[in-house]
Amino acid sequence: FCCGGRVVAWDWWTLSELGRGLFPGRKMAGSQGGAGAATPQLVRDKRLVCVEYPGVVRNVDKMLQTLGGEEGVSRIYTDPSRRLELYFRPKDPYCHPVCANRFPTSSMLLKVKRTTRKKRTEAGEPEEDVKFDVEILGIVTTVYKFQGMSDFQYLAMHSGPEGKHTSMYDKVLMLKPEKEEFFMNDLPLYIPPPIFSRLDTPADYYYRPEMQHREGYHNPPVSSENLIGLSRARRPHNAVFVTFEDEEVPAKPLDAAEQTWKRVCSNAVDRKAEEELRKVG
Repeated sequence: FCCGGRVVAWDWWTLSELGRGLFPGRKMAGSQGGAGAATPQLVRDKRLVCVEYPGVVRNVDKMLQTLGGEEGVSRIYTDPSRRLELYFRPKDPYCHPVCANRFPTSSMLLKVKRTTRKKRTEAGEPEEDVKFDVEILGIVTTVYKFQGMSDFQYLAMHSGPEGKHTSMYDKVLMLKPEKEEFFMNDLPLYIPPPIFSRLDTPADYYYRPEMQHREGYHNPPVSSENLIGLSRARRPHNAVFVTFEDEEVPAKPLDAAEQTWKRVCSNAVDRKAEEELRKVG
C-alpha cells in the first residue's frame, strides 16, 4: 500500500475489502465491476521481499546502509538459514546488530493513488469527486521480522576526572596504514566485550519455591548410590592456572601435557607450530 510516501504489504482479503469497506461508493480506476469493487490485475511474475524495518524511514539510502546495502540483503536472502542484521551505526565497528528472522508469507504490494477534484453542484454547494487508482506491484513471498531485543551498546568513550566524555574512535580505529608512533601512543585502556547478551528474545525462567520437606528430614549423605554420571571418564586438561598474585610463571608445561601433545601431534602443521612457539620462547 503506497500512500504518503509509505509502502506496506497487503493481503488479498484486504484488497477486496479496500473497495467495499474503506471507500464505499467511491470510483475505483483500473478495476472491473463498477463503483465500490476493486479487482486489479494480479502481477505474478514479480516476487518481492518484505523487511519490517523497526524505525521511521526518512532516507532510503541510509536505511539500506544499516542493512548492509542491497548486496548485503541479497546475500542474506540467498541463504535461508541466516538472519538479517541491522546496524544502527553502520560505520561503528563496535555496534551490536539487531537480528531479524525469516518467515514465509503470502501478501501483495499495492500502490493506491488518490485524486480529488473539487466542483460545485447545481445548487452551488462545493463537492469533492474522489478517485482511487489501484495497482498491484508484485507478490511478497518472504518477510523479515525484527522480533528480538536490541543488545546493549558500548561506545568508544573515555570519562575524564571531571566527568567529561572524550571520543576515542580516532585513536583506536586504524583507517589507514599507520607508523609505529600510532601504536605507541599512551591511551586509556579500552577492551569492550564482544557480546553482552547471549539471547535476543526474552525467556521465562519459571522461578519455583524451595521444596518443603517434613519436619526432621535431612538430606542423604553423598555416595555412589545417589550420584549420577559416575561412569564418565575424567578429562584432565593439564593446564597451569596463574593469577596476578603469583610471583613466578611456569617455564615449561606439565609432564602430562607434554605426553598428551606427543600423542596428538601427528601432522606437519602441528609440528611446525610447535617449532615456531619454541623460537618465540
